[in-house]
Amino acid sequence: MNDVAVKDLGLDIQKQVDEITKHDKRHGGPYDRGGADSYYGRGHKPHYFVGNTHQGTQIPEDKMTDDEIREYTAGYNDNEAAGEFKDWG
Repeated sequence: MNDVAVKDLGLDIQKQVDEITKHDKRHGGPYDRGGADSYYGRGHKPHYFVGNTHQGTQIPEDKMTDDEIREYTAGYNDNEAAGEFKDWG
């Protein structure tokens, strides 16, 4: 590979890393709750917890900011794309 191709590859990889790590993935946060709802087949219902899941105050969709709803949806969609679902069998 020439230097330009290697540099371009590095930028592409960095874009992928940035995309993966840009979300706040703390337990109970919007991204985490979106992923969990998808995993457990609960459907798309934006919410999150201040503090850990079920140990803090739950914030419903009507109290969430647009950014928080986007984070929840990103977590939900990322898990849907990954196909990671609870096996109830």
